[in-house]
Amino acid sequence: MRATGKLRAIFGPANRSSLGHDMTEENRRLLAQRQAETQQWETVQRPDGSTYVVPRNPDDKSLR
Repeated sequence: MRATGKLRAIFGPANRSSLGHDMTEENRRLLAQRQAETQQWETVQRPDGSTYVVPRNPDDKSLR
């Protein structure tokens, strides 16, 4: 057993923070930004079952 494994056996896992804490203002802004970014794309499925992502803007035909 490696040294880190021995330490974990004694002290437990490395991450001990709880997931039940409130979000910080910075995290709320980042989440809102990521959600806005995902709204500009849509997934299109081909007849063979494969999928690809295209912009939702119908005027933008660059990836279609």
